[in-house]
Amino acid sequence: MDLFGILELIGGLALFLFGMSLMGTGLEKSAGNRLKGFLERLTSSKLNGFLLGMVVTAVIQSSSATTVMVVGFVNSGIMTLNQAINVIMGANVGTTITSWILSLAGIKGDNLFVKLLKPSSFTPVLALVGIIFYLFVKKEKKKDMGIVLLGFATLIYGMEAMSDAVEPLGRVEGFRNILLMFSNPVLGVLVGAVFTAIIQSSSASVGILQALSTTGQITLGTAIPIIMGQNIGTTVTALISSVGTNKNARRAALVHLYFNVIGTVVFLIGFTILKSIITLAFLDLTANHATIALIHTGFNVTCTAILLPFSRSLEKLAFMTIREDSEKDKISLLDPRLFSTPAIAINQSITVTKEMANISLAAVKEAFALVNDYDENKALKIKEAEEKTDAYEDALGTYLVKLSGQNLSKRDNTEAAKLLYLIGEFERIADYSVDVVESAQEMYEKKIQFSEFAKRELKVIMSAVTEIVETAITSFCRDDVLLAARVDPLEEVIDNLKDEIKKQHIVRLQQNECTIELGFIFSDLLTVLERISDHCSNIAGCIIEMSHDRMDMHNYLYRVKHELNNEFRRMFKEYSEKYSISGIYN
Repeated sequence: MDLFGILELIGGLALFLFGMSLMGTGLEKSAGNRLKGFLERLTSSKLNGFLLGMVVTAVIQSSSATTVMVVGFVNSGIMTLNQAINVIMGANVGTTITSWILSLAGIKGDNLFVKLLKPSSFTPVLALVGIIFYLFVKKEKKKDMGIVLLGFATLIYGMEAMSDAVEPLGRVEGFRNILLMFSNPVLGVLVGAVFTAIIQSSSASVGILQALSTTGQITLGTAIPIIMGQNIGTTVTALISSVGTNKNARRAALVHLYFNVIGTVVFLIGFTILKSIITLAFLDLTANHATIALIHTGFNVTCTAILLPFSRSLEKLAFMTIREDSEKDKISLLDPRLFSTPAIAINQSITVTKEMANISLAAVKEAFALVNDYDENKALKIKEAEEKTDAYEDALGTYLVKLSGQNLSKRDNTEAAKLLYLIGEFERIADYSVDVVESAQEMYEKKIQFSEFAKRELKVIMSAVTEIVETAITSFCRDDVLLAARVDPLEEVIDNLKDEIKKQHIVRLQQNECTIELGFIFSDLLTVLERISDHCSNIAGCIIEMSHDRMDMHNYLYRVKHELNNEFRRMFKEYSEKYSISGIYN
């Protein structure tokens, strides 16, 4: 092989690896949202878990990606270790589909039907359709499909370029001698493991072996140990991804390693014993694309059939390796490993944001209860809750910004933008709950109280604010646009209540029924209550606007204030009657 042949090989390898990555990314992106449904239907059944792993891996074309995903799921508490083991085993079978797709490149013959099956015949058409979808079609699903087709076309062109580049090696004596070394099963396993660990993809490694088979110098005796080793090498990706995770996640990565190592050792021992007892003439046969795909599938399916009944034993082995201690692992839902499946990462972010929202709601309710009945311990808990929402905002904000840098679908990108906006609103509501506590604390320490009328007024407006916070947060948790539409009529009522109560407060000041000191506290409380309702309006506006795939809060608020519809007026009237203060002065 001359310099130009080496350059052609490098170019083909680059195209092949890039095409495989591109196709996997496109498939993963288009299937990402469906993965949620798969996970929701996941049970402890071995068969269900196995089928899930097989299907997902067949779709995204990478057992490494599936296993990394599973490590993230276990770390996040989405999946138990026992469920993960079955999924990992399924992934090992699902990854074999790639080698069969690549085996199409080895089809030979002059028959018209055979020619049509050859990738060189239909790949140009797929590439043309792919580039049209990607460049000229606006629908995101079509664009994703365009990426898949372009990735497949690139992969096949790379495969053919590699095959053409290495074909002359079949006539090189030195190359034959190197391959003879790999007829030693242990050395073949080591080479397969190391090479696959470097490129971190057993599918790609098998594809490269298929390309080398075009030299005519790869025998079945050489290919079998290398394929065994490739299954060990692919576990490196999951092991790397498990660094820094909780113990169960690290155990999941170890199960992947143990499964492949045990399967390889069992086959290697059987393979060696058989070779020493009888002459296996088929080992000297020349391997091709199809036989390599067959060996890859046969090895993985047989390993799974042998070890699937012993999944509990693999789990115990992982527990023996990483033992429990007295301190329980903390589950982190916001796991960066889930970035490989943005739809799942978004789902986890929503779960954490809901928890944050409910903490804010509880803080508001408890703060209002302290206005007339202050308790130091409860006040401390509210301040701790506010600090917790600060931590949630920091963690979620950082996570969502990093997630937004990934290749998100339009839907996931919209959801990430919505969450980034809403976490700030929930955090501010919790902040205002502390302001309420501080006002209550000031009155408690100074041993002063509001007048009876002021207490009644506050009870009415605090009830209205409690309802608006509950409505806004529930509308987010349920993703209920109709419920969100009830927020702004109530917010308008709260604004009017505040103005009316302030007028009554001024009258009491003029009649010396309220002190200046109490007046400042009362006025501060009214301002805080109004601002809480304003943030609820922002939450509702975001939910409604994002349901239309836009984020124009200024325009939304203008429409609410100036384009009042009949439904708005009806709800406004309903809330005005419910939270009227006219009867409390009788």
